[in-house]
Amino acid sequence: MGNNTKRKVYESRKVKDFRELVEYSTTHYADNIAYKYKKDYTAKNIEYIEKTYKQTGEDIKALSTSLLEKGLEGKRILLVGDNSYEWCISYLAITCGNMIVVPIDKALPDIEMQRLIIRSEAEAIICDKKYIETAEKIIENQEGNLKTIICTKNTKEKYNNIPELLKQGKNLLEEGNKKYKEIKVDPNKMSIMLFTSGTTNEPKAVMLSQTNICSNLADIASYVKIYSTDTLLSFLPIHHTFECTITFLYGFYSGATVAFCDGLRYIQKNLAEYQVSILVAVPLVLETMYKKILKGIEEKGKTKLINTMTKISNTLLKCKIDLRKILFKQVLENFGGHLRVVFYGAAPMNKSTIIGFNNLGISLVQGYGLTETSPVISAETDKEKRPGSVGLALPSLEVKIDNPDKEGIGEITVKGPSVMLGYYNNEEETKKSLKNGWFSTGDYGYIDEDGFIYITGRKKDIIVLRNGKNIYPQELEFLINKIPYVSESIVYSRDSSSTDTMLCAKIVYDEEHIKEILGEKTEKEYTDILWEEIKKINQELPVYKHIKKITITKEPLKKTTTQKVKRYEELKVLK
Repeated sequence: MGNNTKRKVYESRKVKDFRELVEYSTTHYADNIAYKYKKDYTAKNIEYIEKTYKQTGEDIKALSTSLLEKGLEGKRILLVGDNSYEWCISYLAITCGNMIVVPIDKALPDIEMQRLIIRSEAEAIICDKKYIETAEKIIENQEGNLKTIICTKNTKEKYNNIPELLKQGKNLLEEGNKKYKEIKVDPNKMSIMLFTSGTTNEPKAVMLSQTNICSNLADIASYVKIYSTDTLLSFLPIHHTFECTITFLYGFYSGATVAFCDGLRYIQKNLAEYQVSILVAVPLVLETMYKKILKGIEEKGKTKLINTMTKISNTLLKCKIDLRKILFKQVLENFGGHLRVVFYGAAPMNKSTIIGFNNLGISLVQGYGLTETSPVISAETDKEKRPGSVGLALPSLEVKIDNPDKEGIGEITVKGPSVMLGYYNNEEETKKSLKNGWFSTGDYGYIDEDGFIYITGRKKDIIVLRNGKNIYPQELEFLINKIPYVSESIVYSRDSSSTDTMLCAKIVYDEEHIKEILGEKTEKEYTDILWEEIKKINQELPVYKHIKKITITKEPLKKTTTQKVKRYEELKVLK
């Protein structure tokens, strides 16, 4: 499939690098509110803090100047913490000052976080107070390159903190310090290093350039419009490219306001409080919200009325008359009454939920992408949608199906300016996934005659939770198979009756070996002992990777002649 320029809905502004992004937005939208948040949402008297684009621009320059004064130009700086103003200005201060940002997941277990800090070769870390101890361990053990710890908030710690560095940076700028001004940024070099969850214990380090992300921003802006009057709510983990590129960077590019959520339980409250018009979410959140609304309608005995109004509304829409905001005013107040667009991706969504939101006048826009593609590959547009598909390839990207079968299904490959530079220190994996500029996504799908992309299988056997997290079964199987008397295992998902997917494992034990180690026992006793081992494994993993149910057997798994497990056949029986 070729270039998609004809599908552009809007003419979008091209951006060369993050410095141009910051310069443009802080000048053109100087008095707009860039960030809005509470000083302490647990306090009795809520104090709101608002930062204009002008203030944000000044803070980015001041913080970048302080970091450069510390001799960090060209160095890697790890960034970890809650979604916050400090996180956002740190990201831009690092990248605009010709330093490399390494954002990592704040939910990682301590041991995994230490591993990534060492692997990233970061010389400094900017983090929330709770991660200082992790960083200290690395410095004490003299592992990796870490030397400098900077705390996001003003604490009584012995380390630098952002408020302090902002003050120092402003003083330096007033005294005529020109380090920031004179820095030259090469937009085609690695500026962002991101760790993916890998299929083994070793996450891959993705190298992205500012060109990668800036081209993705201009592409997204040509499909879906964010206005400078919009307010976005930031609640997904900000280190993740989906939230980082769309909420944070596209919000900044557009001159919009980003409000920081008080936590998952407060999403609905925050939507109303900040008059949020744009939400970037994952299906699990949207499905939960929609279920709550339907329950509320039912409790008030208004289901029949809403259904009738929906039929009337949809008939009027065919005549280009849109009364949804008036007809469903009360229902829309559940979302604060201002919500107009929801970007979602990372997992499949119920068609009924998509249709339900659209019936109410809230536009759902699905996107598809990977960390390696900065991240968006395809998206629906403000004008063209097709429930079930992941939209159209972005204008500057080419998407083609590699080695399609009779039905046109094959591996989705992509080429263009937002495709990563490669995996850091991993030539073998880079060569495997990048051939002649074409990136192999590992996802399988097809493209219809109108150019809409459909995904049929996620990296063959990847488990995508409804909160958007990816689970690689092999990673968990690798850990289970390390138990001495386990010969093999298969990890799979089963939809729990509650809100999310349940991870299960079928474990094949070695009968002779287990008897040698544990003695003769019943299958129930063996299951209990194995369950205790699984609990130990769970303790080392983030909560979303926890295995919740096991079944054990001594019968080997079904295999091909080359001794590969027939996962598909096993899953047919298990699910």
